[in-house]
Amino acid sequence: MTKKTTLGSAPRGLARLAIRLPIWLYRLRLGWLLGDRFLMLTHIGRKTGQPHQTVLEVVRHDQATGDYIIASGWGERADWFRNIQKNPHVLVASGERRREAIAEQLPVAGAAEELCDYTRRHPHAVRALSRLMIGERLSGSVEDCRRLAERVPILMLRARR
Repeated sequence: MTKKTTLGSAPRGLARLAIRLPIWLYRLRLGWLLGDRFLMLTHIGRKTGQPHQTVLEVVRHDQATGDYIIASGWGERADWFRNIQKNPHVLVASGERRREAIAEQLPVAGAAEELCDYTRRHPHAVRALSRLMIGERLSGSVEDCRRLAERVPILMLRARR
């Protein structure tokens, strides 16, 4: 197992195209096909001021409040992450639901807790995703969750009520 000190590279070429295909499902009002495991985040570009969209995996969705927990798999350099740092007001589409939200980065302790909960529900996904994101295949221990939370920003999309 090789350890890397930086997050994995953002996808390019066909991989990038494949990752962006779900956006078209949402634009065609077919986002419900992806279920509750994904959402489409509409955010405002920090340079252009124009709306941009990205589809992200949901770490957790609180049905009672409508809040979502998401991760920036490419770290703080992801364009969407940098955009919401400048303007945290976003639009969240999941399934057939659409609502406004405010993005807030969780502190490391809270992020680690969310990642441990996600690991219990999706152990195989954590092993595969951690290898892509940080170059290590993590087991999902509390220590692993904390290390991942220190390197991968975890955010809450707090539904505007």
